[in-house]
Amino acid sequence: MPEPLAFEIIPVTPLQQNCTLLMCTATGAAALVDPGGDVADIVAAVDRHGARVEKIFLTHGHLDHVGGTPVLKEHYGVPVEGPHRDDAFWIDGLPMQAQMFGFPPLPAFTPDRWLAGGDTVRFGAVELAVRHCPGHTPGHVVFFHEPSRLALVGDVLFAGSIGRTDLPRGNHADLLRAIREQLWPLGNDVRFVPGHGPMSTFGAERRGNPFVADALLGRG
Repeated sequence: MPEPLAFEIIPVTPLQQNCTLLMCTATGAAALVDPGGDVADIVAAVDRHGARVEKIFLTHGHLDHVGGTPVLKEHYGVPVEGPHRDDAFWIDGLPMQAQMFGFPPLPAFTPDRWLAGGDTVRFGAVELAVRHCPGHTPGHVVFFHEPSRLALVGDVLFAGSIGRTDLPRGNHADLLRAIREQLWPLGNDVRFVPGHGPMSTFGAERRGNPFVADALLGRG
């Protein structure tokens, strides 16, 4: 039997943010996670797979993760789910974010559904668990697909690094706590798509990540 969830990573924007096209192999339905920009590239990937976009999911409110959302929402006529309501100030500030970082003008928008830890999101026959992981931003969430052992972690964790916490309402202690309490319990075998850069596994990061390896916590 094919895996219930297929995916393609589409790097977008000058920051090479990992937009992810998730596809339900049983139904042909799809969801876009963090469509930060380069809308034409995202639409081309959807068309290449013959996928049917049903939802847009957002991990947090930074412009490189959400910038393409208003256009894609209108293009596909689909709802936007996430992030947590604590990131509303980032989304409300999109016009200013775009100006600060030299992006084309971007409108603010309101997601159709704010998410909280313990929620689930669905498209086709696929269900993803939602984990609230503040620190990089206060309203950051992570999506986890248990059957595929796949997590989409945004800018919480990277291969060999962690998210920055020097932007408004970032908190380093909260970020470390979220990684240890919300991500590690999911299992060392879990593969994750970070917001930037290559995929990794939680086990590899527990062994060698210079910020959150078990050896740093006295557990190695």
